[in-house]
Parts: sequence; C-alpha cells; structure tokens
Amino acid sequence: MNGEHEELIGKLKEAIIDIDEDEVVRVSREVIDAGVNPLEAIEKGLAEGMKVVGAKFEKLEVFLTDLMLAAEAMDKALKILLPHIPRVEKPERRGKVVIGTVMGDIHELGKNIVATMLKVNGFEVLDLGVDVPASKFYTEAEKFGADIIAVSALMSSTIGGQKDVIDYLEAQSVRDKYIVLVGGGPTTQEWAEQIGADGYGETAMDAVRIAKTLLEKKGGEV
Repeated sequence: MNGEHEELIGKLKEAIIDIDEDEVVRVSREVIDAGVNPLEAIEKGLAEGMKVVGAKFEKLEVFLTDLMLAAEAMDKALKILLPHIPRVEKPERRGKVVIGTVMGDIHELGKNIVATMLKVNGFEVLDLGVDVPASKFYTEAEKFGADIIAVSALMSSTIGGQKDVIDYLEAQSVRDKYIVLVGGGPTTQEWAEQIGADGYGETAMDAVRIAKTLLEKKGGEV
C-alpha cells in the first residue's frame, strides 16, 4: 500500500472517530477515485474507527446516539465502497451460513462485512441482524439448512452471548451438526478455544478462509 492510500485510510478512520458523516462520505469517494483497495479501506479505516468509537461508548465517553450516528455514517460509506469489491467470477456453490450479532449487542458493521464477503465467495447467507437470542440462531439454522453459524459480538459486555449460542446447540444435541465461527472486537483465538467454537476470524477475509477450510474438512462442497 502506498503512502497516499495509507493516508486516505487514516482519514477514513479519523472521520468515523470524529463521527463526521460528511467527511466519511467524502473520503470514501476519494478512496474509490484513488484506487484504494475497498476491502482494506473498510477493515483498516471504517472497522478500526468503529472499534475506537465502541471502546469510547463502553467507557461512557460517548453516548448511544453518538454510536448510532457513527453506524449511520459507516452505512453510507459501505454503500460507496462495497460495490467496488471484486466479485469472484461465477463463484462455486459453497455452504449455507446463518450470521448474526448476539443478544444485547446492536453493532453490525463487522457482521455486515463478513456476510458480504461470504456471499461474494459463493456462500448462501441468512443475516439475522442484531440482538439475536441464542435460540434464534438454532431455529433459523435448522430452517435454513445451515452448515455454519457465525456469531458476532462487538462489546466485552456481550461476548458471553457467543458461548450462549454454543451452549444452546449442545442442549439441543445438535452441536456437532454445525460449524460455529465467532468474531468481533473483543473476540480472540483464546476465547474461541475456551468456549468450544470451531473457528475465529479476526478480519472478514479470515472468516471466509476459515469457513472454506472447515467446511472442506467436514466434507462440504467447496
């Protein structure tokens, strides 16, 4: 990545932290015009900026309204950036994924990026949205015929919801039926191992790579 591209991604991150919607939109357009990789702009600019805003919210340094305004600014940026992510030509049919953010958590940027990248790479995706109870991950996965359940949590206070999903699947005696992936700001590889998840993705492309690998190991079509 050259210096100009790094500078633009840095500006995008700062615009999110400053909750400056007009600047977010302006820089997003500059990013496209300058030929910056839109996925890098999303992950290193938007997502990193949102992590800072989310951390400020948890420390009570910004209000819920600020968090929502930042999310709205990111949504507008995504509408500019996502159409420019190269799509896999004639992607092969892969697996089915149910994805959502855990109960009590209204963050969706990371989840939306992962869902988009999974679709681009040939997965069928059912997005359950935010504030999803553990039972709904299970019932919707059953109805959808999912191979993978992807569970996002963006706050340390809600990360336990990822374990709740796994515990619920175990209670229904279907844990081995699904590949469970976890991700989000406070999530780590150590946490994933601790709760018995099958995989952890730090970035959207990590999630796609891990989903492909685990589905192949399980004998799915990849």
